Amino acid sequence: MSILQVGRLEPQLAELVEQSHRPLLLPPPGPDRARFLAEHGNAVTVVLASGGPGLDDELFAALPRLGAIVNNGAGVDNIDVEAAARRGIGVSNTPDVLSDTVADTAIGLMLMCLRRFGVADRYVREGRWSADGAFPYARDLTGSVVGILGLGRLGAAVAERLQPFDCTVAYHNRRRVEGSPYRYAESARELAQSVDVLVVATAGGKGTEKLVDREVLAALGPQGYLINIARGSVVDEDALIELLSTGALAGAGLDVFADEPHVPAALRALDNVVLFPHIGSATKRTRRAMAQLTLRNLESYLSTGELVTPVVPPASS
Repeated sequence: MSILQVGRLEPQLAELVEQSHRPLLLPPPGPDRARFLAEHGNAVTVVLASGGPGLDDELFAALPRLGAIVNNGAGVDNIDVEAAARRGIGVSNTPDVLSDTVADTAIGLMLMCLRRFGVADRYVREGRWSADGAFPYARDLTGSVVGILGLGRLGAAVAERLQPFDCTVAYHNRRRVEGSPYRYAESARELAQSVDVLVVATAGGKGTEKLVDREVLAALGPQGYLINIARGSVVDEDALIELLSTGALAGAGLDVFADEPHVPAALRALDNVVLFPHIGSATKRTRRAMAQLTLRNLESYLSTGELVTPVVPPASS
């Protein structure tokens, strides 16, 4: 029985894992990987994953005894969950423990975009306050209409934080959330058309790829702001850049990108965009909690064959 590590582990998780396990490390694609899988593939029963592509049916086929993928992160868009389900492979993630911290990040991005705090900071540092006079007026978050695309754990945490700002909240999901106090929109476009700020908090993966397309962004309009704390794949990045550059969209706050860590120069050049290096959950407390939950899933599977926080595969169409 062997544990296979795929991707680079967070330091806190690596420290916990090394105390009781010595996982094998999957080499990068190429001849070394093929040789490694031929030698060790039949012994692997658990994959310990931490981001990165390649957790697909081709890899699963080379691991005939694989029973579980333990993922350090809430998102599982780097894992072919449907292929895993077909082979009877369980998948776990780290939900809940990072929702509060990422929701805090969303509020920070909203404030920085609407109040232009980052631009104001540069205004002072560049000596423009004394040279050019008072900083131009910005917009209030208080009293805004905010749409949340994906009212799951994270989206609900964002909505809760908006209440002290006296914001009106609306949302779009594949299905209505029973008992939700917020207005439901039938589509992403309808939601975007009716709000000042659109927060993307949905899961990544094939089912949501470019869900926020040119039409949705155009519906948000020249007074609208996009906040993305989900996955870069959910937003049509080329369309976003075009609309921001032409004034068809007021601004954006982005913690995630289509090809991380590579951020297009066109985005970096825009002054109406706030850019974070995917730090939504990057606090010591949260990353420690994620590492501990990942280890709990690993230990539980090794001892009982059960995962603590299993991911439910999508229903077959």
